[in-house]
Amino acid sequence: MSTSRRRNWNENRHVAVRQAEVTRRHAVGCGMATFGGLALSMMLHSESAASDGAVRVLHHAPRAKHVIQLFMAGAASQIDLWDHKPMLEKYHGQPSDFGEHVEAFQDGLGPWMRSPFQFSPHGKCGKMISEVVAPLGECVDEIAFIHNMTGKTGVHSQATYLQATGFQLPGFPGMGAWVSYALGAINDNLPTFVVLPDHRGYASNGPKNWGSAFLPASNQGTAIFPQRNNPIEDLFPQAEYATARSDRDGLAVLQQLNRQYEHARSGDTRLDARIRSYELAARMQLSAPEALDISQEPEYILKMYGLDRQGATYPDEINPAEEAEYFGRKCLIARRFVERGVRFVQIWSGNDNSFPRRNWDSHEDIQRDHGPLAMGMAVGTAALLKDLKQRGLLDDTIVLWTTEFGRMPSTQGSKGRDHNPHVFTNWLCGGGIQGGITHGPSDQWGYKPLDRSRPTQVYDVHATILHLLGVDHKRLTVRHNGIDRRLTDVHGDVIEAII
Repeated sequence: MSTSRRRNWNENRHVAVRQAEVTRRHAVGCGMATFGGLALSMMLHSESAASDGAVRVLHHAPRAKHVIQLFMAGAASQIDLWDHKPMLEKYHGQPSDFGEHVEAFQDGLGPWMRSPFQFSPHGKCGKMISEVVAPLGECVDEIAFIHNMTGKTGVHSQATYLQATGFQLPGFPGMGAWVSYALGAINDNLPTFVVLPDHRGYASNGPKNWGSAFLPASNQGTAIFPQRNNPIEDLFPQAEYATARSDRDGLAVLQQLNRQYEHARSGDTRLDARIRSYELAARMQLSAPEALDISQEPEYILKMYGLDRQGATYPDEINPAEEAEYFGRKCLIARRFVERGVRFVQIWSGNDNSFPRRNWDSHEDIQRDHGPLAMGMAVGTAALLKDLKQRGLLDDTIVLWTTEFGRMPSTQGSKGRDHNPHVFTNWLCGGGIQGGITHGPSDQWGYKPLDRSRPTQVYDVHATILHLLGVDHKRLTVRHNGIDRRLTDVHGDVIEAII
């Protein structure tokens, strides 16, 4: 964050403290007795006990407390990053023969195409990974790769919903919202669920990927853009005419309206959720600027995250240094949030339908698009894993890398790859995950799971993460429209082999 931005945020923090003191005296003087008034008066307390979640007693001993999800929007190619396929090298350029009818999303049934990137072994486990994710070679002994992930659709929006919420349709809570609902807050001064979108814009579905749907509104993700001048929308007044006094007077009117509403509709829980959001916003005025301020991080940490070029100008073409700086910043911010007790952090790479490509949807040219995106992602992610480990945070933090589906082993055009919902890769690390292993291979081409009768689905990944957090996914349910809904729908098995 620049000096001027940091000065503005600090000024806003001082205003928040002054407003808190004035509002505290006003609240006590007015003798607020209603629930709404008492709840709003708690905005003044910068420290309070952590909130209880819906799961009052964990179902079993947890291995983890936090989750960081890295979501590659647009469909990252498993066979160009993690899933080495010698058969594609051997038969490169020959007509693709899948041995069955294949329905392509567009026109991606050209010849077999080897990866344009070189693969080499890394770590004690000897895991073969691509040169464009080579920075993660130092971390593969901590990672469990799952190469037989399978989805249900090759449509970006539906597939993104499935990986983010467990359902293909809108109207269901994101995984982070379920974790927030189940476990509650560790630090009440920050959101339980934080989302760091791509700086260029949202992925498919936008904020619906991290919405709370039928869960309380307080469980939805809080979107933060750390590279913007105003990282958190509406946290501080931006208009020049907004003063501390006008802000305080506005809160007083809000208190009055909320008291009237609560008295007339005592059974409406939406008011409670709204009051909680205002309480959190008041506390975040003090805590969020500090969490987002990386200026005090040591130089070697900034360099590790790819942030030693801050302020540099970049060409119009997508390039590794720019991707490393933007993705690395989000990874560093994620570490700082986890340090401060945030339960769930979701980091996005790629925005929807951008062209030239600024996402992983490489229909035209895998090398042009995946190369810079992957290298930038790998720099930031490797730094995150090493930083969490050196601080003792990896033991209780699960890191999940995912995307909405994979890409075809045959060509689209001469350099691109079409959608492949039939197989793709996830990997997990930390928080009780066994590292240095590969679970569930794909077939020789990277087209479908090798064992088609036993694929891994998103429900299994979600069940495993909840299990490591101490929650039985079958017991975490909410009655909605006459159905006991859960994150894993009616599916899901804990992947014991990677624990």
